[in-house]
Amino acid sequence: MGCLCWWDWFSFSMSFDLLALLGGCFIAAFCSGLAGFAFNLVAAGILYHWVTPQEIAPVLVRGSMLIQSVTLRVVWPAIRWPVLKPYVFAGALGTPLGVWVLSVVEARVIVGGIGLLLVVYAGFMLARIALRLSPPKLSAGPRADAVVGFFAGALGGIGGFSGALHSMWTDVKGLRKDEARAIFQPFIVVMQIIAAAGLAYAGFFTLETGKTLLIALPALALGTWLGMRAYRVIPAEGFRLVLLGLLFLSGLSLVV
Repeated sequence: MGCLCWWDWFSFSMSFDLLALLGGCFIAAFCSGLAGFAFNLVAAGILYHWVTPQEIAPVLVRGSMLIQSVTLRVVWPAIRWPVLKPYVFAGALGTPLGVWVLSVVEARVIVGGIGLLLVVYAGFMLARIALRLSPPKLSAGPRADAVVGFFAGALGGIGGFSGALHSMWTDVKGLRKDEARAIFQPFIVVMQIIAAAGLAYAGFFTLETGKTLLIALPALALGTWLGMRAYRVIPAEGFRLVLLGLLFLSGLSLVV
């Protein structure tokens, strides 16, 4: 598909490529509004079938920044900044590594590996829920959090995927829904800002990617709004199942 120039809006009107862009952004924005992350994973799982990771990464990162800026207010009062420090500082070191990897490595291979990881993890967690096993509730300190933050930041530099690993970690630690979201959502915002700066420095941002983002803005806004409304009414267990289901489907779409 490539990035859409402004004149393509008319020639692409109601075309399959345009519908894929708008549909992918809407679904991903809804997931992000509901779960607090997963925008980039879901969007990549859809859009990577038509556009390369290098072309769409700047759009996904900037789109995620806009969505997270809106949805962050939901968890703002519950944010514990001291807890975030090891994640953020280590993630800031890992993000440039991810941008470098995107520049020199076939991104599809990397995304396929991320997809496989998500399929295995989400499948295991869904099976654990089905078997009614208790959460692991792993006890880990700031050093372990920093390691997770570093690799999550690297994933963010590759394509804005910093939320996946971070969400897995908070789940393994047995945190409640609101408590987990208050940790990984502000982390995502900071990582996306750093990733956007890194991608701009590496030359990934172009005028065409900016125009593509403008075309997708209505779908992003509507999907985010509906996702935030769903977040307010879905119970904790329902949220957990939706989150894991999104991870599994996103990962599967990246692997296949």
